[in-house]
Amino acid sequence: MARRPFDDPSGEGARALPREPTEEELWAAATRGARPVAPGPAIAAPPAPAPAGPHPGLDEADPLRGPGPGEPSFELSGTDEQLSGRVAGLDSRILRALRRGDHAVEGRLDLHGLNREEARLAVERFLLAARGAGQRCVVVVHGRGLHSRDQLPVLREALRGWLASGRLARSILAFATARPADGGAGALYVLLRRPGR
Repeated sequence: MARRPFDDPSGEGARALPREPTEEELWAAATRGARPVAPGPAIAAPPAPAPAGPHPGLDEADPLRGPGPGEPSFELSGTDEQLSGRVAGLDSRILRALRRGDHAVEGRLDLHGLNREEARLAVERFLLAARGAGQRCVVVVHGRGLHSRDQLPVLREALRGWLASGRLARSILAFATARPADGGAGALYVLLRRPGR
């Protein structure tokens, strides 16, 4: 059987591979024809954000004071892993259906990486926009707190207060811990009221 040139152990008849360029040669080729940028006006820094002021109706829920004027009363329940709330008097079957994930999820907000204040503002904007767009069921992913300072779900507890009091409470019928497919103990289903109600 005849040997092919690339099988020749002596190297005779084998083709030589081309030499690869060095880093310096590659850099020289990449920067060939480049010219320094002419000095121009300095780039202005973006303006500093306005100081965050108080947010009436969105501040932390005070469980001792109860609902404020015009705020619906919420029935809250929860364990270490499960959390739920519903407007007082809402049919319990609606909350059970929400817990089972029976409602189609129409929007999602992920709070990972946000601090408490950033999360509060994001939740407010998201839920009010979702309700205005006619969405009924959305998911808010708050995380399980595994990467927080004390590995506690800080946003989960804050979220419960934000949803059950203040301005947001008037937009919400119920909320419940999501099914595993939608985030499990690190997320909440939020059932929104219809716009105008």
